[in-house]
Amino acid sequence: MAYTRPLHTDTDFQEALDDRIPVRVFRDDHMIESGGVIVRFDEQTVVLQSDVADFAYHSRSECEFFELRKRS
Repeated sequence: MAYTRPLHTDTDFQEALDDRIPVRVFRDDHMIESGGVIVRFDEQTVVLQSDVADFAYHSRSECEFFELRKRS
């Protein structure tokens, strides 16, 4: 079972980016992406990469982001 933690601040996003932690993305209470890693973010957008050439751009104001970590 995975441990999830919400990502709200720039520090949260930077930690997920630095540690290449997989992320789940929800919009309107529906999961729209799971398992991608953050490759870039700013105050408006988060860019996730789930494969070599598969990038997704998500609005920080419209989506909720959660990091996925395995429980130890």
